[in-house]
Amino acid sequence: MQRLGEVVRTAQGLAIVRCPGEDHPRIGTEAVDEQLNDVGRVVDVFGPVSRPYVAITPDDEASLAMLLGQKLYAR
Repeated sequence: MQRLGEVVRTAQGLAIVRCPGEDHPRIGTEAVDEQLNDVGRVVDVFGPVSRPYVAITPDDEASLAMLLGQKLYAR
């Protein structure tokens, strides 16, 4: 598994994750939390090349606020 980073905010129904380095997942990659529960899929990569942001569309929008501050991983 690859570490995606930490959820830093939510916006327009998406979880925004800050990557720890230059490596980032491809669009369509599944995202999971530390307990390996499915969270959603990567829909966009944006920002600076050195530490990009990843936008994740959640599987369940009701739990979107609970993702803030959580570390996510790519499956």
